[in-house]
Amino acid sequence: MSFMELIKLILPLLFITALLMGLLIFAKRFSLPKGKSNILNIKVLSSQMLMPKKFISIVKVQDKLLVLGVSESGINLLKELSASDANLPEDINSIPQSKFSDIFKKLVK
Repeated sequence: MSFMELIKLILPLLFITALLMGLLIFAKRFSLPKGKSNILNIKVLSSQMLMPKKFISIVKVQDKLLVLGVSESGINLLKELSASDANLPEDINSIPQSKFSDIFKKLVK
């Protein structure tokens, strides 16, 4: 193999690699941030593990609070409330690191 044949072999490989890296950077820049969904306004308030890979989670979706049972096999709705019924502040981010038990007690009054 001559030097020119090596260049003809490596140059397209470098071009394709650069193109794929550019597409990866473009996809990362213009995609939604991981774990955030601005479309539905979803916020996980708290989770409590019951058994390995089995949780109860309290999730705020727009103006509703959902108590969800989460396992490997799926997600089940246990209870649904409006945010105003739960006596929680409108700005849920103002709650300082609430514990699951505190939020759950307010929901099941």
